[in-house]
Amino acid sequence: MGRSLLRFRRLNGIKQAHVAELLCVSQGSISRWEGGTHAPDEHHREKIATLIAAHANNNGDMAMKRLISTSTLAVHLVCDATHILLAASPARAAVFAGGVDRYLGTSLWRYASPEIAEAEARLADDGWFERPFKALTFRTGDNLSHDVPVRSSTVRCETIPLADGRVGRVTTTLAQHA
Repeated sequence: MGRSLLRFRRLNGIKQAHVAELLCVSQGSISRWEGGTHAPDEHHREKIATLIAAHANNNGDMAMKRLISTSTLAVHLVCDATHILLAASPARAAVFAGGVDRYLGTSLWRYASPEIAEAEARLADDGWFERPFKALTFRTGDNLSHDVPVRSSTVRCETIPLADGRVGRVTTTLAQHA
């Protein structure tokens, strides 16, 4: 969460002192969270998530949402920091139990496979949160979920700056595996 906060601040030109004021903490707390020496408590994680969450609801992001929503590939767009679903292609939406509208605006993190969780844990070490336009291709296994199934496949995750200064993550299934 700290690395996501750091990237959000840098992309939006916001000082630590201002974020500290918004979150009712000291500037030192922000520095420690961003540096990874301390982690925010649950209350502050929720406040940070609200602050940095991408929404892609403005005109600047409509073209991207339309491209994803009409793609023939299995692809979806989430907030890079919170994993909140912003858009999904018909191929991706087809596997969502109850339809894609049930999941729009909610975090997909609880459906992550162990391999997705492992890849996410390595992102900070790989410089993922230092700047936009990062990409990662990896192989994942099944998540055993009936609601939002993840099947054994090769996926590619790519960051993309959104119009509001936040960062989205486009995830595309490149190949299904048996």
